[in-house]
Amino acid sequence: MDGVFFFCYTERMKIIVHWIIAAVAIGVAAYIVPGVTITPIAALVAAVVLGALNFLIRPILVVLTMPINILTLGILTLVINAGLVLLASAAVPGFAIASFSSALLFALALAIINWVFHLWNHH
Repeated sequence: MDGVFFFCYTERMKIIVHWIIAAVAIGVAAYIVPGVTITPIAALVAAVVLGALNFLIRPILVVLTMPINILTLGILTLVINAGLVLLASAAVPGFAIASFSSALLFALALAIINWVFHLWNHH
């Protein structure tokens, strides 16, 4: 019985840690990219909203744009991510993006920061 409780506890903690890491990554990307502002609470909410958008909408968009994405060698995926970031900023109070170019740079910075966090997490 203790093993089951311990497993559930570690899974819950893993979700919370990933949520906090995503919020920190959003905060760091907002700090780096000009034209993006976010409050700490909005970063926590944006992490959930971006996670939901990436889980629900992004796969559909990637499949629908697959031929163009192949022609652009995957650059269109960055544009899709920027669009999702703009959508999240519209939905989360305290998260503001000045322009599409800021959203594009934010999406690129967020992808690089998440990549670094994932490298750190696996080693």
